[in-house]
Amino acid sequence: MQRVSRLTRELSLLATEPPPGITCWQNGQLDDLRAQILGGVDTPYDKGIFNLEIIVPERYPFEPPKIRFLTPIYHPNIDSAGRICLDVLKLPPKGAWRPSLNISTLLTSIQLLMAEPNPDDPLMADIVQYKYNKQLFLLNAREWTKKYAGQ
Repeated sequence: MQRVSRLTRELSLLATEPPPGITCWQNGQLDDLRAQILGGVDTPYDKGIFNLEIIVPERYPFEPPKIRFLTPIYHPNIDSAGRICLDVLKLPPKGAWRPSLNISTLLTSIQLLMAEPNPDDPLMADIVQYKYNKQLFLLNAREWTKKYAGQ
């Protein structure tokens, strides 16, 4: 019951006061959500619209939601299946999830990760260009954004 009331409250807040560049809505059931993140200005994802899937587990908020990109994105911390390497999406001891976090803060963290990749904790080891050839990384990321996330 706590999960339902908390999710209802979070979705209401996301609808009335969404973080800049982020929208989130129910996809049929309460535990199946969708979100969109607009690529940030001055990033290779600028003008892109990225769709995400959010699956809320039974134990939420004591367990983090499972979030993945549905839109392909060229990023060292996001793999080809859309899985995201981000500490707040994992339970301790390896992760930093806490029940005080919510879906809005997770989506904002993902938006920040898009703007500032963490090359020291890559999920896609072949995207090492971010660290060693940033111009090539930026070129590839812009191409993918245009191809997959363009409006």
